[in-house]
Amino acid sequence: MRTWRVGTFSMGASLIMLGLFLFFSKFLSLQLAEVLMAWWPVLLVVLGGEILIYLFLSLQEQPFLKYDFLSIFFVGLIGTAGIILAVLSSTGVMGKVEDVMAREVRSYNLPNFNYKTDDSIKRVVVRTVGYDMTVEATESKEVSMFGTYRVETAKKTALLKNAQDIVTANQKGDTLYLNFKMLPEDVGLFHSQGILAATLLIPNHLKLEVVGNTDSLSLKPRTITNDWNIDSTSAVTVNVLKNSNLSVETADVEQLQGKEWNIKEEPKGSDELNATLKNAVYQSGEGKYRIHISNAYDVNLNANQ
Repeated sequence: MRTWRVGTFSMGASLIMLGLFLFFSKFLSLQLAEVLMAWWPVLLVVLGGEILIYLFLSLQEQPFLKYDFLSIFFVGLIGTAGIILAVLSSTGVMGKVEDVMAREVRSYNLPNFNYKTDDSIKRVVVRTVGYDMTVEATESKEVSMFGTYRVETAKKTALLKNAQDIVTANQKGDTLYLNFKMLPEDVGLFHSQGILAATLLIPNHLKLEVVGNTDSLSLKPRTITNDWNIDSTSAVTVNVLKNSNLSVETADVEQLQGKEWNIKEEPKGSDELNATLKNAVYQSGEGKYRIHISNAYDVNLNANQ
């Protein structure tokens, strides 16, 4: 009477096949999760085939099957793991895990933005969303933007295909409205926010209004011939040319940096918060054109350029 320990051959064959799969996956650049999900059903086929083949070859005898507990347990453990991987893949969890494992921090150039202005536009209103930005006056007759952004992603292509993915421009009457958008990001346990640094060029004859959102703003007014108004921005740096015909005024600012400020009398409110807010002014030349900064945390003035 022949005795066969069911599971012994299956375990040996499964180990050989698993080793071959893992070996070739290194050279064929296969994903390990995909290899395991494609391989595990073979275990059940091998285990069932082992029993059928042995019974077929033992028709002339009285076969006695003895099940090897450890071998069956090993094969079942791998099969269960394969089923779990298949379930996770069908629910999208494995895709998320693979995406996180393949992520890298990548930097890209912002798509160029250009908007030609005519005599009908008198004012530009900019709404930011929390990224660092430099606003510079230019003699050009168009509003333009360029810069870079950095994101953590598994994709090797740029997330922003065109300028409309990051900023929208709408003209209403004599005003051009520029609304910035957040960078695309995954929402979940492993999400991370991108970083953007942009330079926005504004024709120097247009009036400018910037409404911030806890971001950092650098102003380079150069030779502006109209007023600029900055509101609700966390940190503002103003770079003023010597002998420029402008004044810089602050209202309700917590911190001032720069030796050129003329500090006004601090507001005497009824509470401690209002008592710490500062109002100041800086004037160059006749101060014909004004930059007004309000509701900011920190304003730094560089007047030696």
